[in-house]
Amino acid sequence: MRIKLTSSIAGLLLVAGIGAVAAEDVIIEPEQETVVREYVKKQPLASIKIPGVELNVGTALPDTVKLYEVPNVKYRYVVVDGETVLVDPGTRKIVKVLH
Repeated sequence: MRIKLTSSIAGLLLVAGIGAVAAEDVIIEPEQETVVREYVKKQPLASIKIPGVELNVGTALPDTVKLYEVPNVKYRYVVVDGETVLVDPGTRKIVKVLH
């Protein structure tokens, strides 16, 4: 009985660990978000449309979309359908939609 229970617990921990990695969110510190918001206000971009792309965290933007740098911030930004989105330049995935 003890062996089955231990195996079950080990299996649950393994599955939980995989789920935790898959669901890992990018956390943007409030100070960093403030820097981005202020920079975007001072450096406004024209809004673009990307047909077929939903603005959700985790959505990858096509390579044809130009990403713009924010000084001293590792993420880039672009304005899509009037929404400013922060993008991880390595994966091109949206990490935050600023409303």
